[in-house]
Amino acid sequence: MKAIGIVPGRPETAGVVDLPEPPLSDGSLLVRTRLIGMCGTDVEIAVDGYGVPPPGEDRLVLGHESLGEVVEAPEGTGFEPGDLVVGIVRRPDPVPCPACAADEWDMCHNGGFVERGIKERHGYGSERFRVDPRFAVRLSPALGDLGVLLEPTSVLAKAVEHAERVGARGWFEPRVALITGAGPIGLLAALLVRQRGLETHVVDVVTQGAKPKLVADLGANYHSTPVGELPLAPDIVIECTGLGVVARDATRIAGPGAVIALTGISHSEHVMEARPDVMNKALVLGNKAVFGSVNAARRHYDQAADALARADPDWLSRLITRRLAPEDWPLALEKRPEDIKIVIDMAAGE
Repeated sequence: MKAIGIVPGRPETAGVVDLPEPPLSDGSLLVRTRLIGMCGTDVEIAVDGYGVPPPGEDRLVLGHESLGEVVEAPEGTGFEPGDLVVGIVRRPDPVPCPACAADEWDMCHNGGFVERGIKERHGYGSERFRVDPRFAVRLSPALGDLGVLLEPTSVLAKAVEHAERVGARGWFEPRVALITGAGPIGLLAALLVRQRGLETHVVDVVTQGAKPKLVADLGANYHSTPVGELPLAPDIVIECTGLGVVARDATRIAGPGAVIALTGISHSEHVMEARPDVMNKALVLGNKAVFGSVNAARRHYDQAADALARADPDWLSRLITRRLAPEDWPLALEKRPEDIKIVIDMAAGE
């Protein structure tokens, strides 16, 4: 069967590879893959060599953002043929650490976890894959292809949940949210906070095109003004660019008692002026909290599935701006101005 693979750090090796059928050891559910979502992590794997292939192999099958249809499901699994499912990315370490033992593998303490399509396990980017029912999330059939957005939405569900938990350390009634970046992560973050009724502001560098309209259609406010110049004092900030200067300025303008979630990682070599003593003073005197968030636990996938089911499907469909056949997947590594979410149609040509 065909799969989308690459040698990490060698983009010239990107292409379609031939794999044997997925082994039963991967899980009892056999799934026919429909779509694979591509994101910045896949680009980092291709260009920067971020990913780690399975032991003994030099090539990694991508596809940590998945959507498939169950083909085989043994009795007692809770799944049936025809179910739409998404595979969870991370697997707990075999030790396990206390967090993994509590099914919070996203908070793994010893780094012994593996991640499908990223770290030491092939991803879901093949015509068929197997998955353990414990790591499969059933979706509403009404979502259809939009279910491919579940994995990135789960990352934001975790960030929002943790922001609310951190805020609950004291009196916390958030009214205003600031989202920095209007890529797929930023737009999905805006969706989640708007579903909570918060006054939402999204800032990005583009001034026209799909992004401002998508933000407006959520009932949110779009800005192309530098973050440090915004006349805002947000209670919750979800930083999605990974740019240090953006995170610094967002932290500075955040209101008293604000919670700032950092979800982006940048590989930019941009040098900025930083005064840690000033930042420290602003955080301490403002009772502000900053935390980092990556990956997601099972409950965050379930929260994300609920959020997508409640969202306007037309709005969600506008996030998917390019569909590529498996043979053309290397084109996903080339960012275009109009891109938001690129997906690989693993069933193309059937």
